[in-house]
Amino acid sequence: MTDSTRSRVKTAAAKRQRLMAAAAQVVHRQGAERTTIADIAHAADVPVGNVYYYFKTKDELVAAALAEHARQLEILTGRLEALADPRERLKSLVESWVSQRDLAARYGCPTGTLAAELDKRDDGGLDVEAGRVIRLLIDWAERQFRELGQPDPEGLALTLVSAYQGMSLLANALRDPSIMTRQGARLLDWLDSLPEAPAV
Repeated sequence: MTDSTRSRVKTAAAKRQRLMAAAAQVVHRQGAERTTIADIAHAADVPVGNVYYYFKTKDELVAAALAEHARQLEILTGRLEALADPRERLKSLVESWVSQRDLAARYGCPTGTLAAELDKRDDGGLDVEAGRVIRLLIDWAERQFRELGQPDPEGLALTLVSAYQGMSLLANALRDPSIMTRQGARLLDWLDSLPEAPAV
């Protein structure tokens, strides 16, 4: 591969990533139905015609937005994995949710609101993909609870993620970011209250 070919491939990959990030941001703020390809092109600062080179339909862009949500979750959980203690990882996850309280109060959870919107469509497929992204979060949380030696780690993970979805929904519905702050503090207290795993 020549240097110029390598450079073109790198540029194309960067532009695709920029479009995916823009799709995730615009779809979160406007919803999938109200978002146009032109909106995403504008947010990514690329000509509309260029978008079609990477994504042929709006559904492909919505799928790209979901892939970007999964990528951002992977980045976040990868950063949290640097913490030695699984309890601290879970608490840091909650703190990251609370740090996004203003965004959540305005638009809700990026993946949760999109999953709810896509579920109302008749075509299917994308709603399942949204569920897969949420499942990634549940599975990661379950591993942390399992590492803590907690009974029913899957149930605890569901409780944690459900609490996040609920507080995001209420903060958005009531336009009140303090709901995230208050409920986040409750989640931190709950995580602190979980008993230590017995020494083996």
